[in-house]
Amino acid sequence: MKTFFCALVLSVCAYAGVSVSAPGNHSTSQSPIHFVASATTSCSKGVAAMGIYTAPSVLAYTVNGGNLNTYLSLAAGTYNTEVQEWDNCGGASKTPITVTVSGSTSGGGSGTVPSSSHVFMLVEENHSYSNVIGNSAMPYLNSLASKYGLATQYYANTHPSIGNYFMLTTGQTITNNDSFCSTVTSDNVVRHLLSAGKTWKAYAESLPYAGYTGCSGPYPYAKKHNPLAFFSDVADSSEKYNLVPFSTFSSDLANNRLPEFSFIVPNLLDDAHDGSLNTADAWLKAHIAPLIASPVFQKDGILIIVFDESVDSDTQHGGGHVAAVVIGPKVKPGYKSTKLYQHQSTLKTLMQALGLTSFPGAAASAPGMADVF
Repeated sequence: MKTFFCALVLSVCAYAGVSVSAPGNHSTSQSPIHFVASATTSCSKGVAAMGIYTAPSVLAYTVNGGNLNTYLSLAAGTYNTEVQEWDNCGGASKTPITVTVSGSTSGGGSGTVPSSSHVFMLVEENHSYSNVIGNSAMPYLNSLASKYGLATQYYANTHPSIGNYFMLTTGQTITNNDSFCSTVTSDNVVRHLLSAGKTWKAYAESLPYAGYTGCSGPYPYAKKHNPLAFFSDVADSSEKYNLVPFSTFSSDLANNRLPEFSFIVPNLLDDAHDGSLNTADAWLKAHIAPLIASPVFQKDGILIIVFDESVDSDTQHGGGHVAAVVIGPKVKPGYKSTKLYQHQSTLKTLMQALGLTSFPGAAASAPGMADVF
């Protein structure tokens, strides 16, 4: 579809268009759905980016430039998607594509996400699947991947980091600006947890004090890796005091004070962003092994350790091939999933485990990682 727009002051008109070659409009397919599209514009500065909306205001995927080629994992149902382009002159155009996702999906086995009293999400940084899985620099994480569940076809959504953190917590990329420091009013995991009467905390290493929502560090803390601190539901209310230093995690564990949903944020030295994989692995062994061994976790806990994005040169499915390890007493021992998953499925899985039935953004249409259980 081509869209014409005019700049009246300059008395010039320009056009932009999006051509979608897959999926076909009004087609029916199994998940994952393959999207292939290209964009054109008369803007002399060219196309800035393209994206896919799976529902109004739900931007499930973005990529820089004028070509898009990706797969989206979607639950069964009919979707009125829109493939959009934005150019560097302020113009935009979109093409609507209605697609029906059939009830069965390809690859992997069946299963059900089990109920859990306590779920945990821990995000590591900036390494590809092949950098991590089988790497002797991460013996502890690899031992968990061998003992529990490993998603072998898991892909991040975008580059750089911040959009992936938002996808993990809002079901949308929100922004790809790593310097972003605005309050986010979009639907998010905290909003759903509070509506369901669930408790939550974000345990952030090097956070200066409980309730801190500042953007200027202090190093090695990084707000862009603590997305819950951006949410209006948190920053503009007493909920911000659930943003706590990671130093409180061990005491909460020992005193049975863990919330139902925990978001765990190692600092930049310990999440493999600025430090080594070996340092990140040692941190996991020191701090996560006691959690996994605890009675509260061994009852019905679920922990997902996932890397936010791959290396910059890996743009498969937006953010590249990354490691995601699912840990818990109800996980199939040694299971290797071959289903395609992205960050919205991690969000969906943990929310399902807590019994939630509504989900923000792309998590609403994403498949849960049920085959792992």
